[in-house]
Amino acid sequence: MTICYSDPGYESGERVCAVSFYHKPVMLQEAVRLMNIQGNGVYLDGTLGGGGHSEAILHGGARLLYGIDRDPAAIRAAGARLATYPGFTAIHGNFHDAKALLQARGVTRLDGAILDLGVSSHQLDTLERGFSYHGEAPLDMRMDPSQGETAARFLARADEKALTKTFFEYGQEAWASRVAKIIVERRAVSPLLTTADLVAAVDKAIPAAIRRKSAAHPARRVFQAIRIAVNDELVPLAQAIEDIMSLVCQGGRVIVLTFHSLEDRIIKNVFRTMQNPCICPPKAPLCVCGRKPIAKTLGLWKPQEDEVAMNPRAAGAKLRAAEHI
Repeated sequence: MTICYSDPGYESGERVCAVSFYHKPVMLQEAVRLMNIQGNGVYLDGTLGGGGHSEAILHGGARLLYGIDRDPAAIRAAGARLATYPGFTAIHGNFHDAKALLQARGVTRLDGAILDLGVSSHQLDTLERGFSYHGEAPLDMRMDPSQGETAARFLARADEKALTKTFFEYGQEAWASRVAKIIVERRAVSPLLTTADLVAAVDKAIPAAIRRKSAAHPARRVFQAIRIAVNDELVPLAQAIEDIMSLVCQGGRVIVLTFHSLEDRIIKNVFRTMQNPCICPPKAPLCVCGRKPIAKTLGLWKPQEDEVAMNPRAAGAKLRAAEHI
């Protein structure tokens, strides 16, 4: 069955159609080409999902591939899809901890790594996970439903100032303070427990005239912000990229696919720092800080028009790559 929805995880707010974990990843051919797969290589898919990237890398000749995902459902789906590949190992965990997770399995070097950031289509499609503002479901939003606090718990404990900061910084919501105020007022009467409760609070906070002018759902940015906060998606991201790059051998590449500007900005900056880590004054005649480049950036790619036409989710995607030198 195909399910269509307005995706709260991506800035485009486009209508998206997806069928399960088994979707084709955005810019798959570009990502695999940039990976420059070596026949005897060891690779990481840090955001396994349904295993689309992993399957392409293994099919391309990789000897070993380790796939990490926080979502037990993704581990099961990818495990079934890739069962015929003896070199595949699925790891339940967070790619933020990839270095420790791999080293615990004796993996100390990689020939390349790929990360497809953000929420998956399957997570959005599964109503009871609480990621979507369509329909009514428990306010969960955890990428790993087995641990951490739910969105409902986050909304119950965070004070108005913290909520405002979350909505503004992670959702870039212009009405952040108003939304936070309404949530605090409503939870004093009755806790917000479902996605419909949260949508109603947002509708109350944002003036009808503003909502009518927007092509996107008024709750999109708030849902995105809460999801990012609940799953701690951004704060550890730069360090995670540095950790993964430290495992990649010379000539190996790290590929990162993002779907909103907050993620992309972090990736762009961390790759730029890897390429030019010097902290000496710009006018200094010689570098004395001793910091040497560890990677070179390979560029920025965006999806072609035909891919966007077939998969509107791809509209806001950006792919960046860096090679360990």
